[in-house]
Amino acid sequence: MPAYRSLFRTPEFTALFLGTAAQTAAGTVGGLALGTLVYRATGSPLLSALSMFGPSLAQVLGATLLLSGADRLPPRTTLTAVSLAFAAGTAVQALPGLPLGALFTAVLVLGLVASLGGGVRWGLLNEILAKDGYLPGRSLFNMMSGLMQIAGFATSGALLAALSPRACLLLAAALYLTAALVLRLGLTARPPRATGRPSPSATWRANAELWSSRPRRLTYLGLWLPNGMVVGCESLYVSYAPHAAGTLFASAALGMLAGDVTVGRLLRPAVRRRLATPLLLLLATPYLVFCAHPPVPVAVVCVTVASAGFGASLVQQERLMSLTPGDLSGQALGLHSAGMLTFQGVSAALAGAVAQFTSPAMAMTAMAAASLCVTLALAAAARRTPARPSAESAREHSPF
Repeated sequence: MPAYRSLFRTPEFTALFLGTAAQTAAGTVGGLALGTLVYRATGSPLLSALSMFGPSLAQVLGATLLLSGADRLPPRTTLTAVSLAFAAGTAVQALPGLPLGALFTAVLVLGLVASLGGGVRWGLLNEILAKDGYLPGRSLFNMMSGLMQIAGFATSGALLAALSPRACLLLAAALYLTAALVLRLGLTARPPRATGRPSPSATWRANAELWSSRPRRLTYLGLWLPNGMVVGCESLYVSYAPHAAGTLFASAALGMLAGDVTVGRLLRPAVRRRLATPLLLLLATPYLVFCAHPPVPVAVVCVTVASAGFGASLVQQERLMSLTPGDLSGQALGLHSAGMLTFQGVSAALAGAVAQFTSPAMAMTAMAAASLCVTLALAAAARRTPARPSAESAREHSPF
Protein backbone atom coordinates (compact mmCIF):
# COMPACT_ATOMS: atom_id res chain seq x y z
CA MET A 1 0.00 0.00 0.00
CA PRO A 2 1.47 3.44 -0.92
CA ALA A 3 2.67 5.69 1.91
CA TYR A 4 0.75 8.89 2.55
CA ARG A 5 3.77 11.00 1.57
CA SER A 6 4.01 9.40 -1.85
CA LEU A 7 0.43 10.42 -2.69
CA PHE A 8 1.44 14.08 -2.79
CA ARG A 9 3.86 13.29 -5.62
CA THR A 10 0.88 12.34 -7.77
CA PRO A 11 -0.12 15.19 -10.10
CA GLU A 12 -3.35 16.94 -9.05
CA PHE A 13 -3.64 15.12 -5.72
CA THR A 14 -2.34 18.08 -3.73
CA ALA A 15 -4.73 20.54 -5.38
CA LEU A 16 -7.71 18.25 -4.85
CA PHE A 17 -6.64 17.68 -1.25
CA LEU A 18 -6.20 21.38 -0.44
CA GLY A 19 -9.40 22.42 -2.21
CA THR A 20 -11.37 19.79 -0.34
CA ALA A 21 -9.75 20.87 2.94
CA ALA A 22 -10.94 24.44 2.39
CA GLN A 23 -14.45 23.18 1.57
CA THR A 24 -14.50 21.04 4.71
CA ALA A 25 -13.41 23.95 6.87
CA ALA A 26 -16.09 26.12 5.27
CA GLY A 27 -18.79 23.52 5.84
CA THR A 28 -17.75 23.10 9.47
CA VAL A 29 -17.71 26.80 10.31
CA GLY A 30 -20.86 27.52 8.32
CA GLY A 31 -22.80 24.51 9.59
CA LEU A 32 -22.32 25.27 13.29
CA ALA A 33 -23.01 28.96 12.70
CA LEU A 34 -26.23 28.20 10.85
CA GLY A 35 -27.42 25.67 13.44
CA THR A 36 -26.71 28.17 16.22
CA LEU A 37 -28.45 30.97 14.32
CA VAL A 38 -31.60 28.91 13.83
CA TYR A 39 -31.63 27.56 17.40
CA ARG A 40 -31.27 31.06 18.86
CA ALA A 41 -34.12 32.30 16.66
CA THR A 42 -36.53 29.41 17.18
CA GLY A 43 -35.45 27.35 20.22
CA SER A 44 -36.35 24.26 18.17
CA PRO A 45 -34.09 21.16 18.20
CA LEU A 46 -35.80 19.97 15.00
CA LEU A 47 -35.17 23.16 13.03
CA SER A 48 -31.62 23.45 14.34
CA ALA A 49 -30.86 19.88 13.26
CA LEU A 50 -32.47 20.44 9.85
CA SER A 51 -30.52 23.64 9.26
CA MET A 52 -27.23 21.79 9.77
CA PHE A 53 -28.09 18.52 8.04
CA GLY A 54 -31.01 19.55 5.83
CA PRO A 55 -28.84 19.79 2.68
CA SER A 56 -28.47 16.04 2.96
CA LEU A 57 -32.20 15.60 2.31
CA ALA A 58 -31.78 17.04 -1.18
CA GLN A 59 -29.21 14.36 -1.99
CA VAL A 60 -31.95 11.87 -2.88
CA LEU A 61 -33.16 14.18 -5.66
CA GLY A 62 -29.62 14.63 -6.91
CA ALA A 63 -29.06 10.88 -6.84
CA THR A 64 -32.04 10.32 -9.12
CA LEU A 65 -31.48 13.22 -11.53
CA LEU A 66 -27.87 14.44 -11.59
CA LEU A 67 -25.46 11.63 -10.77
CA SER A 68 -24.73 10.67 -14.36
CA GLY A 69 -22.84 13.97 -14.49
CA ALA A 70 -20.27 12.55 -12.06
CA ASP A 71 -18.67 10.64 -14.95
CA ARG A 72 -19.91 12.76 -17.88
CA LEU A 73 -18.83 16.29 -16.89
CA PRO A 74 -15.28 17.73 -16.88
CA PRO A 75 -14.07 17.41 -13.26
CA ARG A 76 -12.17 20.71 -12.90
CA THR A 77 -15.01 22.88 -14.17
CA THR A 78 -17.62 21.02 -12.17
CA LEU A 79 -15.75 21.10 -8.86
CA THR A 80 -14.95 24.80 -9.26
CA ALA A 81 -18.61 25.58 -10.03
CA VAL A 82 -19.78 23.62 -6.98
CA SER A 83 -17.48 25.62 -4.68
CA LEU A 84 -18.67 28.91 -6.19
CA ALA A 85 -22.30 27.86 -5.72
CA PHE A 86 -21.66 27.11 -2.05
CA ALA A 87 -19.92 30.47 -1.59
CA ALA A 88 -22.94 32.28 -3.02
CA GLY A 89 -25.49 30.19 -1.09
CA THR A 90 -23.66 30.62 2.22
CA ALA A 91 -23.45 34.39 1.70
CA VAL A 92 -27.21 34.45 1.08
CA GLN A 93 -27.81 32.64 4.39
CA ALA A 94 -25.90 35.42 6.16
CA LEU A 95 -28.28 38.16 4.95
CA PRO A 96 -29.91 39.98 7.90
CA GLY A 97 -33.67 39.53 8.13
CA LEU A 98 -33.74 36.57 5.73
CA PRO A 99 -37.05 34.72 6.29
CA LEU A 100 -36.74 31.20 7.67
CA GLY A 101 -38.38 29.74 4.56
CA ALA A 102 -35.86 31.40 2.26
CA LEU A 103 -33.00 30.24 4.46
CA PHE A 104 -34.13 26.61 4.25
CA THR A 105 -34.66 26.94 0.50
CA ALA A 106 -31.00 27.95 0.17
CA VAL A 107 -30.04 25.00 2.38
CA LEU A 108 -31.87 22.52 0.13
CA VAL A 109 -30.52 24.01 -3.11
CA LEU A 110 -26.98 23.63 -1.79
CA GLY A 111 -27.72 20.02 -0.91
CA LEU A 112 -28.79 19.39 -4.50
CA VAL A 113 -25.53 20.90 -5.76
CA ALA A 114 -23.53 18.81 -3.28
CA SER A 115 -25.03 15.57 -4.59
CA LEU A 116 -23.11 16.07 -7.84
CA GLY A 117 -19.90 17.34 -6.26
CA GLY A 118 -19.26 14.22 -4.18
CA GLY A 119 -19.38 11.88 -7.16
CA VAL A 120 -17.11 14.11 -9.25
CA ARG A 121 -14.56 14.52 -6.45
CA TRP A 122 -14.24 10.87 -5.46
CA GLY A 123 -14.38 9.69 -9.05
CA LEU A 124 -11.48 12.02 -9.85
CA LEU A 125 -9.55 10.74 -6.83
CA ASN A 126 -10.06 7.17 -8.05
CA GLU A 127 -8.82 8.26 -11.48
CA ILE A 128 -5.67 10.13 -10.49
CA LEU A 129 -4.42 7.48 -8.04
CA ALA A 130 -3.22 4.00 -8.89
CA LYS A 131 -5.57 1.13 -8.11
CA ASP A 132 -3.91 0.36 -4.78
CA GLY A 133 -3.81 4.05 -3.91
CA TYR A 134 -7.53 4.72 -3.48
CA LEU A 135 -7.88 3.41 0.08
CA PRO A 136 -4.86 5.30 1.52
CA GLY A 137 -5.90 8.33 -0.51
CA ARG A 138 -9.43 8.26 0.83
CA SER A 139 -8.07 7.54 4.31
CA LEU A 140 -5.90 10.65 4.05
CA PHE A 141 -8.90 12.70 2.93
CA ASN A 142 -10.89 11.39 5.89
CA MET A 143 -8.04 12.25 8.24
CA MET A 144 -7.89 15.74 6.76
CA SER A 145 -11.65 16.03 7.20
CA GLY A 146 -11.31 15.06 10.84
CA LEU A 147 -8.54 17.61 11.45
CA MET A 148 -10.46 20.35 9.64
CA GLN A 149 -13.56 19.57 11.67
CA ILE A 150 -11.61 19.60 14.94
CA ALA A 151 -10.05 22.94 14.07
CA GLY A 152 -13.21 24.28 12.44
CA PHE A 153 -15.59 23.43 15.28
CA ALA A 154 -13.14 24.64 17.92
CA THR A 155 -12.56 27.87 15.99
CA SER A 156 -16.21 28.46 15.16
CA GLY A 157 -17.20 27.77 18.77
CA ALA A 158 -14.77 30.49 19.87
CA LEU A 159 -15.89 32.83 17.08
CA LEU A 160 -19.54 32.37 17.96
CA ALA A 161 -18.73 33.48 21.51
CA ALA A 162 -17.21 36.70 20.14
CA LEU A 163 -19.00 37.31 16.85
CA SER A 164 -22.45 36.79 15.40
CA PRO A 165 -23.44 33.62 13.50
CA ARG A 166 -23.83 35.75 10.36
CA ALA A 167 -20.20 36.87 10.55
CA CYS A 168 -19.16 33.22 10.76
CA LEU A 169 -21.28 32.43 7.71
CA LEU A 170 -19.45 35.13 5.74
CA LEU A 171 -16.13 33.58 6.80
CA ALA A 172 -17.39 30.22 5.49
CA ALA A 173 -18.32 31.85 2.16
CA ALA A 174 -14.76 33.22 1.88
CA LEU A 175 -13.36 29.73 2.49
CA TYR A 176 -15.54 28.32 -0.29
CA LEU A 177 -14.17 30.99 -2.65
CA THR A 178 -10.66 29.95 -1.66
CA ALA A 179 -11.49 26.33 -2.47
CA ALA A 180 -12.79 27.33 -5.92
CA LEU A 181 -9.57 29.20 -6.66
CA VAL A 182 -7.34 26.30 -5.57
CA LEU A 183 -9.30 23.77 -7.64
CA ARG A 184 -9.39 25.97 -10.73
CA LEU A 185 -5.65 26.68 -10.68
CA GLY A 186 -4.40 23.33 -9.38
CA LEU A 187 -6.36 20.78 -11.43
CA THR A 188 -5.79 20.07 -15.10
CA ALA A 189 -8.55 20.07 -17.68
CA ARG A 190 -9.36 16.36 -17.81
CA PRO A 191 -12.05 14.99 -20.12
CA PRO A 192 -15.09 13.22 -18.66
CA ARG A 193 -14.62 9.52 -17.79
CA ALA A 194 -17.69 8.45 -19.79
CA THR A 195 -19.27 9.60 -23.03
CA GLY A 196 -22.78 10.92 -23.50
CA ARG A 197 -24.72 13.79 -22.01
CA PRO A 198 -25.75 13.78 -18.36
CA SER A 199 -29.47 13.15 -18.03
CA PRO A 200 -31.99 11.70 -15.57
CA SER A 201 -32.45 8.64 -17.78
CA ALA A 202 -28.69 7.95 -17.88
CA THR A 203 -28.59 8.39 -14.09
CA TRP A 204 -31.43 5.89 -13.64
CA ARG A 205 -29.84 3.31 -15.95
CA ALA A 206 -26.49 3.41 -14.17
CA ASN A 207 -28.11 3.39 -10.73
CA ALA A 208 -30.16 0.35 -11.73
CA GLU A 209 -27.00 -1.44 -12.85
CA LEU A 210 -25.21 -0.57 -9.61
CA TRP A 211 -28.19 -1.73 -7.56
CA SER A 212 -28.66 -4.98 -9.48
CA SER A 213 -25.91 -6.84 -7.56
CA ARG A 214 -26.84 -8.17 -4.10
CA PRO A 215 -23.27 -7.70 -2.72
CA ARG A 216 -23.31 -4.07 -3.89
CA ARG A 217 -26.77 -3.55 -2.37
CA LEU A 218 -25.62 -4.83 1.00
CA THR A 219 -22.50 -2.68 0.79
CA TYR A 220 -24.53 0.43 -0.02
CA LEU A 221 -26.98 -0.20 2.81
CA GLY A 222 -24.06 -0.71 5.20
CA LEU A 223 -22.58 2.61 4.07
CA TRP A 224 -25.87 4.49 4.33
CA LEU A 225 -27.98 3.31 7.26
CA PRO A 226 -25.95 2.69 10.44
CA ASN A 227 -23.80 5.81 10.21
CA GLY A 228 -26.74 7.91 9.02
CA MET A 229 -28.58 7.11 12.25
CA VAL A 230 -25.54 8.02 14.34
CA VAL A 231 -25.30 11.33 12.50
CA GLY A 232 -28.87 11.82 13.72
CA CYS A 233 -27.38 11.69 17.23
CA GLU A 234 -24.75 14.26 16.22
CA SER A 235 -27.41 16.60 14.85
CA LEU A 236 -28.67 17.09 18.43
CA TYR A 237 -25.41 18.32 19.94
CA VAL A 238 -26.55 21.95 19.74
CA SER A 239 -29.81 21.28 21.57
CA TYR A 240 -28.23 18.79 24.02
CA ALA A 241 -25.46 21.16 25.14
CA PRO A 242 -25.83 24.57 23.43
CA HIS A 243 -22.67 26.02 24.98
CA ALA A 244 -20.54 22.91 24.41
CA ALA A 245 -21.72 21.85 20.95
CA GLY A 246 -18.43 22.86 19.35
CA THR A 247 -16.55 20.69 21.85
CA LEU A 248 -18.79 17.69 21.10
CA PHE A 249 -18.38 18.12 17.34
CA ALA A 250 -14.61 18.48 17.69
CA SER A 251 -14.48 15.33 19.86
CA ALA A 252 -16.45 13.41 17.24
CA ALA A 253 -13.99 14.57 14.57
CA LEU A 254 -11.06 13.48 16.76
CA GLY A 255 -12.54 10.00 17.18
CA MET A 256 -13.18 9.75 13.44
CA LEU A 257 -9.58 10.73 12.77
CA ALA A 258 -8.31 8.01 15.12
CA GLY A 259 -10.51 5.41 13.42
CA ASP A 260 -9.38 6.41 9.94
CA VAL A 261 -5.70 6.28 10.86
CA THR A 262 -6.14 2.87 12.45
CA VAL A 263 -8.09 1.36 9.57
CA GLY A 264 -6.25 3.13 6.75
CA ARG A 265 -2.66 2.64 7.88
CA LEU A 266 -2.24 0.33 10.88
CA LEU A 267 -4.35 -2.71 10.02
CA ARG A 268 -3.38 -5.44 7.58
CA PRO A 269 -5.88 -5.99 4.73
CA ALA A 270 -6.90 -9.44 6.01
CA VAL A 271 -7.76 -7.96 9.41
CA ARG A 272 -9.36 -4.84 7.97
CA ARG A 273 -11.84 -6.78 5.84
CA ARG A 274 -13.33 -8.45 8.93
CA LEU A 275 -13.94 -5.24 10.87
CA ALA A 276 -16.91 -3.62 9.14
CA THR A 277 -19.52 -4.98 11.55
CA PRO A 278 -17.47 -4.53 14.77
CA LEU A 279 -16.71 -0.92 13.82
CA LEU A 280 -20.36 -0.17 13.06
CA LEU A 281 -21.33 -1.62 16.44
CA LEU A 282 -18.70 0.59 18.08
CA LEU A 283 -20.14 3.58 16.22
CA ALA A 284 -23.52 3.32 17.95
CA THR A 285 -23.01 1.60 21.30
CA PRO A 286 -21.50 4.52 23.34
CA TYR A 287 -24.52 6.70 22.51
CA LEU A 288 -26.70 4.39 24.61
CA VAL A 289 -25.11 6.09 27.63
CA PHE A 290 -27.03 9.24 26.74
CA CYS A 291 -30.18 7.68 28.20
CA ALA A 292 -28.70 8.75 31.58
CA HIS A 293 -28.22 12.34 30.30
CA PRO A 294 -24.48 12.36 31.09
CA PRO A 295 -22.59 15.59 31.86
CA VAL A 296 -20.51 17.12 29.09
CA PRO A 297 -17.16 15.49 30.08
CA VAL A 298 -18.72 12.00 29.96
CA ALA A 299 -20.54 12.86 26.74
CA VAL A 300 -17.23 13.94 25.18
CA VAL A 301 -15.65 10.56 25.99
CA CYS A 302 -18.65 8.66 24.58
CA VAL A 303 -18.68 10.71 21.39
CA THR A 304 -14.93 10.32 20.83
CA VAL A 305 -14.96 6.54 21.31
CA ALA A 306 -18.05 6.09 19.15
CA SER A 307 -16.73 8.13 16.23
CA ALA A 308 -13.76 5.81 15.77
CA GLY A 309 -16.36 3.46 14.29
CA PHE A 310 -16.68 5.69 11.24
CA GLY A 311 -13.53 3.87 10.04
CA ALA A 312 -15.92 1.18 8.82
CA SER A 313 -16.66 3.31 5.78
CA LEU A 314 -13.11 2.84 4.48
CA VAL A 315 -13.54 -0.94 4.54
CA GLN A 316 -16.88 -0.64 2.80
CA GLN A 317 -15.69 1.84 0.15
CA GLU A 318 -12.74 -0.40 -0.73
CA ARG A 319 -15.25 -3.19 -1.07
CA LEU A 320 -17.53 -1.10 -3.29
CA MET A 321 -14.70 -0.22 -5.68
CA SER A 322 -13.77 -3.89 -6.03
CA LEU A 323 -17.34 -4.60 -7.16
CA THR A 324 -17.74 -1.68 -9.59
CA PRO A 325 -16.69 -1.27 -13.27
CA GLY A 326 -14.18 1.54 -13.82
CA ASP A 327 -16.44 3.61 -16.08
CA LEU A 328 -19.05 3.75 -13.30
CA SER A 329 -16.68 4.55 -10.45
CA GLY A 330 -17.69 8.21 -10.22
CA GLN A 331 -21.40 7.45 -10.18
CA ALA A 332 -20.89 4.54 -7.77
CA LEU A 333 -19.07 6.80 -5.32
CA GLY A 334 -21.57 9.57 -5.96
CA LEU A 335 -24.44 7.20 -5.19
CA HIS A 336 -22.66 6.21 -1.99
CA SER A 337 -22.14 9.85 -1.03
CA ALA A 338 -25.66 10.95 -2.00
CA GLY A 339 -27.34 8.00 -0.29
CA MET A 340 -25.26 8.40 2.85
CA LEU A 341 -25.99 12.12 3.12
CA THR A 342 -29.67 11.56 2.35
CA PHE A 343 -30.00 9.11 5.21
CA GLN A 344 -28.04 11.47 7.43
CA GLY A 345 -30.56 14.20 6.65
CA VAL A 346 -33.52 11.89 7.21
CA SER A 347 -32.00 10.73 10.49
CA ALA A 348 -31.37 14.33 11.59
CA ALA A 349 -35.01 15.16 10.89
CA LEU A 350 -36.23 12.05 12.69
CA ALA A 351 -33.92 12.64 15.67
CA GLY A 352 -35.03 16.27 15.86
CA ALA A 353 -38.70 15.27 15.77
CA VAL A 354 -38.20 12.70 18.56
CA ALA A 355 -36.25 15.27 20.60
CA GLN A 356 -39.05 17.77 20.11
CA PHE A 357 -41.48 15.47 21.93
CA THR A 358 -39.08 13.82 24.41
CA SER A 359 -35.57 15.21 24.93
CA PRO A 360 -32.33 15.35 22.93
CA ALA A 361 -30.79 12.70 25.19
CA MET A 362 -33.62 10.22 24.67
CA ALA A 363 -33.65 10.85 20.93
CA MET A 364 -29.91 10.17 20.71
CA THR A 365 -30.37 6.91 22.62
CA ALA A 366 -33.20 5.82 20.31
CA MET A 367 -31.20 6.56 17.15
CA ALA A 368 -28.20 4.63 18.49
CA ALA A 369 -30.37 1.61 19.32
CA ALA A 370 -31.84 1.71 15.80
CA SER A 371 -28.34 1.82 14.29
CA LEU A 372 -27.32 -1.27 16.27
CA CYS A 373 -30.40 -3.17 15.11
CA VAL A 374 -29.79 -2.28 11.45
CA THR A 375 -26.13 -3.32 11.66
CA LEU A 376 -27.03 -6.72 13.10
CA ALA A 377 -29.77 -7.20 10.49
CA LEU A 378 -27.34 -6.45 7.64
CA ALA A 379 -24.77 -8.83 9.09
CA ALA A 380 -27.42 -11.57 9.24
CA ALA A 381 -28.47 -10.84 5.64
CA ALA A 382 -24.85 -11.12 4.50
CA ARG A 383 -24.51 -14.52 6.12
CA ARG A 384 -27.56 -15.68 4.16
CA THR A 385 -25.95 -14.68 0.85
CA PRO A 386 -25.28 -17.99 -0.93
CA ALA A 387 -21.64 -18.75 -1.58
CA ARG A 388 -20.64 -19.70 -5.14
CA PRO A 389 -17.56 -21.54 -6.26
CA SER A 390 -16.32 -19.01 -8.78
CA ALA A 391 -13.55 -16.58 -7.88
CA GLU A 392 -15.68 -13.63 -8.90
CA SER A 393 -18.59 -14.55 -6.65
CA ALA A 394 -16.21 -15.29 -3.80
CA ARG A 395 -14.78 -11.84 -4.25
CA GLU A 396 -18.29 -10.41 -4.13
CA HIS A 397 -19.18 -12.01 -0.81
CA SER A 398 -20.31 -9.37 1.68
CA PRO A 399 -17.83 -7.92 4.15
CA PHE A 400 -20.26 -7.99 7.08
